[in-house]
Amino acid sequence: MLKRITIEDNEKYLRNVSSLVDFNKDDIKEIIKDVSEYCVNSECYALAPIQIGIPKRIIFIRNTKEDMTNNNSSYNEGIVYINPVIKNMYGHTKFLEGCGSCKYSNGNYVVRVVDRPYKIDIDYFDIDGNRKEKTIEGFETTVFCHEYDHLDGILHMDRIDESTLMTLDQMREFRTKNPYNVINEDSVFTYDKKRGLHE
Repeated sequence: MLKRITIEDNEKYLRNVSSLVDFNKDDIKEIIKDVSEYCVNSECYALAPIQIGIPKRIIFIRNTKEDMTNNNSSYNEGIVYINPVIKNMYGHTKFLEGCGSCKYSNGNYVVRVVDRPYKIDIDYFDIDGNRKEKTIEGFETTVFCHEYDHLDGILHMDRIDESTLMTLDQMREFRTKNPYNVINEDSVFTYDKKRGLHE
């Protein structure tokens, strides 16, 4: 049975950079099947395979809807990005991010409001090995960027000056009062290398 790796049991592993998918050697469909099943069963929004012990550059997105109250195992968008690369980032958003890999056994999540772009241009491959280009906007960008960071061994708590702990119910309450915030849609977005914050 697949188990999520957390900062409590193996943060060092989560800091590894995932390797590129080799379409000639890797069993891509089996990896995506495992990741999809884990996402659905655990009701997480999205997953990078390294979070369950498969350090490959794949992003699987199950849910791009901001409203956590509608997040359940019957919903699965099944979006797959293989060997993704972010080419451009625009705009500026803020959102309270948590992560199942940044969760302690007492039920507390490491959370904080994180600065992300509003829109990104990406290159990636689909499950059949076809190269694609796509522009992602809005809340899906936050979901994608959170998982993209995982591919490079970056956790959302690295993108902020300080973190706090919340339960899942506290996260839902905070997000109800402080929803996804679009500051602007068009400025060039960069991460501050030192602090991980928006410049």
